[in-house]
Amino acid sequence: MGKEHILLHACCATCAGYVLEKLSTDYTPVLYYCNPNIYPPQEYTIRRDELKDYALKKNITFIEEEYDPERWQQTIKGLENEPEKGRRCYQCFYFRLQQTALFAQKNDIERFTTTLTVSPHKNSKMILEIGRNIGESNQLIFLAQDFKKQDGFKKTMAIAKEENFYRQNYCGCQYSFESRRKLPKT
Repeated sequence: MGKEHILLHACCATCAGYVLEKLSTDYTPVLYYCNPNIYPPQEYTIRRDELKDYALKKNITFIEEEYDPERWQQTIKGLENEPEKGRRCYQCFYFRLQQTALFAQKNDIERFTTTLTVSPHKNSKMILEIGRNIGESNQLIFLAQDFKKQDGFKKTMAIAKEENFYRQNYCGCQYSFESRRKLPKT
């Protein structure tokens, strides 16, 4: 009998490398690329294509959700001026994890998780709470794991370097992109 499937929401190949290795010991991961927040569209395409190529190399199923930035903008409407790690990010995480859970339900996958917790720039406690709540309300099991623990971020960066992955310098949305551009040059 094969390993149980787990739906893994992934934002990019860099964040997915270590998480896929870790999950593969106990599960058969299925990559789910649902990131309508990513701006500009060229950035979305770069991240998608690299993750898709990596999935092919590792023989992992890759699923792409429709890129619908207008729907994402409606989801965060009124939160555009929130700071990073604030209410806009909460809403963004909620939206993407809810989409992940709905896909899992429709495809009879009982477990889901996300690569978002591997980043030291994201509020893992917030992400894990959102995932647990969505899992409970959808009768699914959310694997609540902070993947940056036990050097997870360091390990995923080593994989990214070895694979020569593109590494972006902002979270992904228009607002993180613009706030990054406003930082003083060092």
